[in-house]
Amino acid sequence: MNTFYLKPPFQPAPDREEIYLTSMLSTKVTPGNYPGNLTASSNWPYVAPGTLGVNNALSPMYLNQVAFANISPEPPILWVRGANDQIVSDTSLFDFGFLGQIGAVPGWPGPEVYPPQPMVTQIRTVLNAYRAQGGQYREVVLPDCGHSPHVEKQQEVLRLFTEFVGGH
Repeated sequence: MNTFYLKPPFQPAPDREEIYLTSMLSTKVTPGNYPGNLTASSNWPYVAPGTLGVNNALSPMYLNQVAFANISPEPPILWVRGANDQIVSDTSLFDFGFLGQIGAVPGWPGPEVYPPQPMVTQIRTVLNAYRAQGGQYREVVLPDCGHSPHVEKQQEVLRLFTEFVGGH
C-alpha cells in the first residue's frame, strides 16, 4: 500500500493508515471477485482473462472502453490523477507487457506481439475522442502523488471536485 498506492514518503496518519489497510485487506481475494479467474492461453504470458472477477470485467474482452467516446448525452468529466501513479501508468509494474520489456518476466515475445499497455495514453486517447464527439473533460495531474490522490492530496482533490460540481 505504501509503495504502490501511495507515493513515498507520504504516510497517512496512523489511525487513517489502519483504516486504509483494513479496507484493502477486506477485499475478498477469490477467482469470483478479485482479481478474477484466468483462462489458459497458448500465447505469452500463457494466461488470458477468465469469466469472473473485477479485473476481468475491465478486460477489452468484455468492456469496449473506446465506445465511451460515443455516449450521449456527454456529461463533463474531471480526471484527477497522480503524476507518480505506478499502477495506472504507461510504465506500470502491474502490466505483463511492461514487465516483459524490462526483463522481469521471462520469454517476452517483443513489442510487436505483446506491447506494454500505455494506460494513461489510452485513457487520454479515449477522452480526446470523447471531446471530438462533443464531450468535455479536464485532466488534472497532481505532482508528487501516487495512485490515491483522494488520500495523498485530500484538500486539493476536494477543492477540484467541489469546483467541478459547482461549475456544472
